[in-house]
Amino acid sequence: MKVDKLGIDLLTHDPVVILKDMDGSHYLPILIGPFEATAIALALEGAPVPRPLSHDLMRNLLEALDTTLEQVIIHDIRDSTFFAKLILRTDGELQEIDARPSDGIALALRMQAPIYVSDKIVLEEATQEKKAVDDSEMSRFKKFLDDLKPSDFNR
Repeated sequence: MKVDKLGIDLLTHDPVVILKDMDGSHYLPILIGPFEATAIALALEGAPVPRPLSHDLMRNLLEALDTTLEQVIIHDIRDSTFFAKLILRTDGELQEIDARPSDGIALALRMQAPIYVSDKIVLEEATQEKKAVDDSEMSRFKKFLDDLKPSDFNR
């Protein structure tokens, strides 16, 4: 998945990151904290910061230790809380580190690592993109409604 946009949840007024799958058919909103929203926004914009923020520090530490972030996986949801893990590679060895999805996303953006969401979450939590109706289809439907007579309902 990729970060589609950042926004504000209309009900809770909390920041939300919206992930979208690569073919654009599903999207997944995840409520996040304001600091993580700022970290994600800065990474999306590529904005320079005068001093390293926490996620910049994490990237710098991983790079100094010759460790790559292979991927971030958002793998579970319990009681409306998403769970993620960072998959790191050091000296050919893979290691899983528990993380909040927002931190994983902020770090993935800085390290150009892919973000994955488990099938379970996509099936249970993701929303399917509505297909746009083209004008010709809408015109045919409007004509159908205009031509409709009460007697058509008695068939």
